[in-house]
Amino acid sequence: MSRPVAPPPVQPGERPTTSLVRRARQVNRVLADTYPDAHAELDFTDPYELLVATVLSAQTTDRRVNQVTKVLFARYPDATALAAADRTELEEIIRSTGFFRAKAESLLGLSAALVERFDGQVPGRLKDLVTLPGVGRKTANVVLGNAFGVPGITVDTHFQRLVVRLGWVEATTAKDPVKTEHAVGSLFERRDWTDLSHHLIWHGRRRCHARKPACGACPVARWCPSFGLGPTDPVEAEKLVTTQGRA
Repeated sequence: MSRPVAPPPVQPGERPTTSLVRRARQVNRVLADTYPDAHAELDFTDPYELLVATVLSAQTTDRRVNQVTKVLFARYPDATALAAADRTELEEIIRSTGFFRAKAESLLGLSAALVERFDGQVPGRLKDLVTLPGVGRKTANVVLGNAFGVPGITVDTHFQRLVVRLGWVEATTAKDPVKTEHAVGSLFERRDWTDLSHHLIWHGRRRCHARKPACGACPVARWCPSFGLGPTDPVEAEKLVTTQGRA
């Protein structure tokens, strides 16, 4: 299979071409069929748990975070309990997630802010979430999309990599998460943003790996101008496919 000729990527602040919109939406439909169970892979039961888990997920795997939060949430089941946590004890619980001192600082800060400014409840608005210590747009969109049902685009490393490989945005644009969020958002209906994020992240973890993508086993290869970066032989490529993903 040769690399398909792709329409020009969307430029920040400009309207995308109709051909790019059609191509991007087709890719999303195929990924939806490929990963019908795509969802946030952090374990949570409420917005508080998802917010904390997402902060902990930086520079580590979702599997590691899920192991840690089983202990963390048993000890600190809500923002009030977490705000009163002993820093040393908290750091020890989350140590295995890496950068545990900085993460403990963020968790203590955001939980105190929740108690002081939001009656201990996680707010359901972007403008409020991003005022919390350690919470940026990516974390806020994860919480909004998965805990509140508010559409949002999660620009993580997998998402950034795939939108460039698929030719939706240029590499220079993808370096800026906010520009990427707005550019990719212009290609889709707002209601599809959260599911789109899940589809691309799952695809990035399971097939379109950073170092060696499984091009020959890719369901959207026909629409991907980067086809050939990894093995194109179906048998060889299939060996690279993971079922649980690389977080």
